[in-house]
Amino acid sequence: MTILLIDDHPLLRGGMRFLLRSLDAGLDMDEASNAAQALELLAARSYDLVLLDLKMPGLNGMDALAALRAAVPGTPLVVLSAEDDPGVVRAAIEGGAMGFIPKSSTPEVLIQALRLVLAQGVYLPPAVLAAAHPAPAPMPSPAQAGVSADTLPGLTPRQMDVLRCIIKGKANKVIARELDVSEGTVKAHLSAVFMALGAHNRTEAVYAAAKLGLKLA
Repeated sequence: MTILLIDDHPLLRGGMRFLLRSLDAGLDMDEASNAAQALELLAARSYDLVLLDLKMPGLNGMDALAALRAAVPGTPLVVLSAEDDPGVVRAAIEGGAMGFIPKSSTPEVLIQALRLVLAQGVYLPPAVLAAAHPAPAPMPSPAQAGVSADTLPGLTPRQMDVLRCIIKGKANKVIARELDVSEGTVKAHLSAVFMALGAHNRTEAVYAAAKLGLKLA
């Protein structure tokens, strides 16, 4: 497994390198202390996962997230942050992050969260999920619905493909190109996804998927 860790604190990078060995004994991890270095590394090789600290020298915050998301639109990207303000978490998810892990999390939570993301799920801090506005329609868990954790009742395989794409923060135009359909078809699929999840928009859909624990690998 290849991981790129972007953080300006050497001690944290060293600690993460040690912790992530429990994720994969054959871990191959590169480090970057800022977004510019990270973009150079991303241009040179591919990664299975990118971990980003939002507060760094130079390009940082949501601008850094946008630049990295544009550079590797198909790579799972997770934000590591010292803060867990719901507004920051929401902005990160809207920016295409597939997870948001507070640095106050335990090592066990970190590893479980990353495993979920690598399985194409979404990880959000429990406090943020608890504070999120409830969806208009009740959303049973996959177990309660009698289905596996990688599907939703009433959604076609293609609609599940669209859900995978919006979790990765992909725009409608990109989804249409990758699935070889029209943007109108993508919008129709999105409407079905929103209805199934009781969501009004992409961000609510991602939050709902996180609440359900959907794994879309």
